[in-house]
Amino acid sequence: MKLNLKQCAVVAILCMLWFTLVRSADVPCAARAVANNSVLCVCTKDYCDTVTRDEPSEGKYVSYVSSEGGMRFNKSTGSLKCFEETSKYPTLTLDPEIKYQTITGFGGAVTDSAGLNWKNLTDSKLMQHLIDSYCGDSGIQYNMLRVPIGGTDFSTRAYAYNELPENDAALTNFTLAPEDYEYKIPMIKACMAAASAPIQIVSATWSPPAWMKTNNDFRGYSRLKQEYLQTYVDYHYKFIEKYAEEEIPIWGVSISNEPLHGTIGFNTINTLGWSLDYMAEVTRSMSSKFRNSAAYKDIKILALDDQRYTLPLYWTTLISIYPDLVDYFDGVALHWYYNRYVNASTITRVMRDYPDKFVISTEACTGAQPTDVLDVDLGSWSRAEEYFVDIMENLNHNVVGWIDWNLCLNTVGGPKWAGSGVDSPIIINAEAREFYKQPMFYAMGHFSKFVPRGSQRINVSVLGQTNIQHVAFLTPSNTVVVLLYNDGDKTRINIRLGDKEARIKVETKSFTTIEMLNQ
Repeated sequence: MKLNLKQCAVVAILCMLWFTLVRSADVPCAARAVANNSVLCVCTKDYCDTVTRDEPSEGKYVSYVSSEGGMRFNKSTGSLKCFEETSKYPTLTLDPEIKYQTITGFGGAVTDSAGLNWKNLTDSKLMQHLIDSYCGDSGIQYNMLRVPIGGTDFSTRAYAYNELPENDAALTNFTLAPEDYEYKIPMIKACMAAASAPIQIVSATWSPPAWMKTNNDFRGYSRLKQEYLQTYVDYHYKFIEKYAEEEIPIWGVSISNEPLHGTIGFNTINTLGWSLDYMAEVTRSMSSKFRNSAAYKDIKILALDDQRYTLPLYWTTLISIYPDLVDYFDGVALHWYYNRYVNASTITRVMRDYPDKFVISTEACTGAQPTDVLDVDLGSWSRAEEYFVDIMENLNHNVVGWIDWNLCLNTVGGPKWAGSGVDSPIIINAEAREFYKQPMFYAMGHFSKFVPRGSQRINVSVLGQTNIQHVAFLTPSNTVVVLLYNDGDKTRINIRLGDKEARIKVETKSFTTIEMLNQ
């Protein structure tokens, strides 16, 4: 049967519509029940769940829900209603005219262990599923990664660059390690290729070569030897050069990872201790080295890279003794461990006098605390709640981004050369040729997927009584995104924007993301 031109045009349009629908259709979670926990979403080479973001239309909102009961980015669309002054339900009123910090991004760390576990999947399709799950448009769209400078506790050995020859102040033998070429660089490049937005990378040194340190060891109480302060700066510069040669630009670098560990002598991970005078000297030198470089003058220099409770020492005290340092730092990096004991308001209080300095969270994981009975707790909803609440609290106190620790670990939370394992949003079961997306993965995704770089947090006021925790943003595409956390039973809440409102039934024990056009 021959078709006329009009019929051909109709067929072509229908084919295009079908192709678009097929491409944008979400693949649901392949749920696997876990006793006494929520479900895992299982990925194999032939199947892995996806999530697409639907553009909200005029007068509508789009909702995405994940719950302890097993929902994972369950998507629905609702109509906005005229605002009711006398509603019996609590109301969140959004004000996009009152803006706070601008979001930089969300992501995780490409450690040796993460890269090794990823490679252990062996099947190229399965490996790509993991990359797409994190960085692709069909995944949760990470746009930040953290890469260690040398080895960490999440390596299979203790190492640094230029370990030999010893006492080589000129770093004549500076080369990247086999782990960089085998694990970290391939994984980073795969993420960069999958992402539709630029990936920004932050870096830090856990320990330089032992010969630079007073204890001549990777762990324990230590300081830099005075004669190697400039060498330590050059060590970072050379790392950045080597990664640039691999076409991987570094966005930000910290003075050191968790300086408190080596300062008080913790012997659990690769570390380096610091006195404030040495930290001041290295900061000045590092700033001078980068700012006078045409290629790296825009790299962000970060203070701390340690726990929230170290803010008084490694920021307030440091700046009060050496006030010139405030001009050398671009921002402050914080880790999440023990945050439950230090209120997030500490960030706002300490940083209020430094409005031009950003704060970013650069490391988090569950299973690492002394109170954690299990290293890996498959399907744990409570650990997902820990993530969601911490991210929300940080964002509500002007933090510009939140970076997880290992992108993926094995079923015992490793490999790790120093100490026991920890948990991760994705767990690799290489023997079974599958990986598991934990509830933590979806907790991260509610932020990373729907709060793109350049979004600004906006003001939210509450009318009535509610236990629903919340945060809201105006995105670069002029939509408003609201995130809700419900730790109780199913409830109802109204979200008002202008003279319209979304009337939301919030699921029991759930994370909800709502997106609507800004009026």
